Amino acid sequence: MTHPAKYLRPSDVQHALQALKQNDLTIAAGCTDLFPATERKILPGDILDVTGVSELRGIRMSDAGLWIGATTTWRDIVEADLPAALAGLQLAAREVGALQIQNRGTIAGNLCNASPAADGVPPLLTLDAEVVLSSLRGTRQVPLRDFIVGPRRVMRDADELLTHVFIPRAALSGRGAFLKLGARKYLVISIVMVAARVEVVEGAVTAAALSVGACGPVATRLPDLEGELIGHPPSGHVVTQEKVAAVLAPTSDIRADVAYRIHSATELLRRVLDDLGTQVDQAA
Repeated sequence: MTHPAKYLRPSDVQHALQALKQNDLTIAAGCTDLFPATERKILPGDILDVTGVSELRGIRMSDAGLWIGATTTWRDIVEADLPAALAGLQLAAREVGALQIQNRGTIAGNLCNASPAADGVPPLLTLDAEVVLSSLRGTRQVPLRDFIVGPRRVMRDADELLTHVFIPRAALSGRGAFLKLGARKYLVISIVMVAARVEVVEGAVTAAALSVGACGPVATRLPDLEGELIGHPPSGHVVTQEKVAAVLAPTSDIRADVAYRIHSATELLRRVLDDLGTQVDQAA
């Protein structure tokens, strides 16, 4: 006998975790990825809608760092008063689909969907972001670089709920930036995207974080290039195709081939670093 699908919409985290423990549920929030993936008019199976949990939405600062609730939307992020280090994340938020998508899509959905072209991942990597996973067994924090393990694959157990994205205070320094290349300006899946965050003291870089997305199974940091920036003004002159190709593992698809992606990633990294250098000069 076929039972009707369950639709659960708890009002607090505890009830959400209890539901996850007792049922095989699909977690739904903005549904901007979930609905297109179903190819149906309704979501199949049993659903846990977390949009009724008010504590999961919003951005707050603590002594430890910045906490972004799981159901915080991209429009929430765009409109928030955030440190300059998160400028890259805010720029990425403006590139997530149309305004309707930005008003519905959530940061946790973007991460848990684990698309190689997820716009939020590269800037969050430059911020050393961690995801907070909660269950009735307890809570754990996992670095974002370890959470996404491949296309549509994340390190989340079936009874766990991603409740927050955490950015440590040490990563809230400096300035962030983001650039995306697509076949058109808006409403497009990335061919390549890059994010950067630099800390500059007396004109010289003291800390740097660079990442590239849509050029491999997961977005990637570039630690060797980051190291080369230290002690110098922020500039794209250190970025070469050989250095970029040594780190990335792009594939050819309908949007671009390997060579084009390497060339584009190199150029975007140069541009984003040159732009950060200009911002530093103007602020001096």
